[in-house]
Order: sequence, then structure tokens, then C-alpha cells
Amino acid sequence: MPKKIRVLICDDHALFREGVKTILASNPEFEVVGEAEDGKEAVERAAKLNPDVALMDISMPVLKGFDATRRIKKERPDVKVLILSVYDDEDLVARCLDAGASGYILKDSPPAQLTYAIQAVSRGQQYMSPRVLTSVVRQFIANPSEPKSSYDLLSDREREILVLLAEGVALKDIARRLNLSVKTVEAHKYNLMRKLDLHDRSELIRYAIRKRLVEA
Repeated sequence: MPKKIRVLICDDHALFREGVKTILASNPEFEVVGEAEDGKEAVERAAKLNPDVALMDISMPVLKGFDATRRIKKERPDVKVLILSVYDDEDLVARCLDAGASGYILKDSPPAQLTYAIQAVSRGQQYMSPRVLTSVVRQFIANPSEPKSSYDLLSDREREILVLLAEGVALKDIARRLNLSVKTVEAHKYNLMRKLDLHDRSELIRYAIRKRLVEA
């Protein structure tokens, strides 16, 4: 009997996860080994379950999909990550590929396209939805060593704190949530704002919305 493709579904919407599970359950080639409802949980589940493919939403709480992808690829290089997103923004696609994703598929794609994409990335191939196969994406794939954006210069912890600040979480609450001291959080805040050339919280929020790190 052929080995099944082990899939981890990472999305903060339970109904969407159920829909994907229903699609995959109809194909004996797949086995859903776990689910995650935020980016941090996705990293933890990928490390523990070691799936063949992690289906990864971009807009998740705690840790965004592209940052979760980067961490998964660092801890489990063999895990293939397939991004599932409603966005066909070229900058987001490039950011996900730079993080190590093997593919990018839009959420309104037909079920057959999703199953094909999972099969393709599990074999070590790349897959892109037709709508995101633009000249910019092809150029990025051909030239992955292009200069990094200022966001790419942030550490994992700085990116985590950036999102929480943009969501309006107070420093003391960030410190408690991440098990850090308030002074450490303040230091990370200072460093990330310096790297991004931001001068107050309103600029930080606008930056996060523009980069689709938080919802407007």
C-alpha cells in the first residue's frame, strides 16, 4: 500500500479546517494528522507531528503564516509548507516563498486544485495558483537573493511583538503573554521601530496594516 501524505491543517477558522478535512477525507492518498488555529501552535504541531505537508493560512493570530513557515523550515526542513490564502498580493507571495514555502494556493481554488497542489509539494515540486503566477513571482523564484526589506531584518521575537503592538496589546500584557519582562519588551519595541524607521504607535499600526500583518 502506498504511503499516505500526512497533512497538518493550520488556519484560525474552524469551519475552513473542517471543509479542508472533508475534501482530503475523500481521497485515500491523504491523512490529516493534526490541526492548528494560530501560528505558534502551527510551529509546535509541525515539530511534534512532522507532517509531510503543512497547509498554512497567512492571517493567523499570535504568529503570521509566513513567520510560522520560516520557523517550521528552520526546525523541520523536510516539512513542505503550502500557503492557503485569500490574497494574491505579489509582495505577500514573495515573502512566503522567501520564508521557505513550497507553494501558494488561493482559498477560492477548486478542491481538485488543492489536492493536486498538496501532491506536487509533497514530491518536492513548487505549486502556484494560476492567478499568482505573475512576472514578479517568477522573477523572485529565479532571483531569491534579492535585497531584503526592512521587515526581513526583524528577529522572530520582534515580528511577534510588532503584531501584538499593532493589535493594541499593552506592553505589560505582551510581557505576560510571551513570558518576558516589560523592559525586554520595551527594548524589542525600540529596536523594531528603529529598524522600520517608525516613530510612534500610529505609524506602526499603519505599517502593519499595509503589510497585512493585521486586519484593518
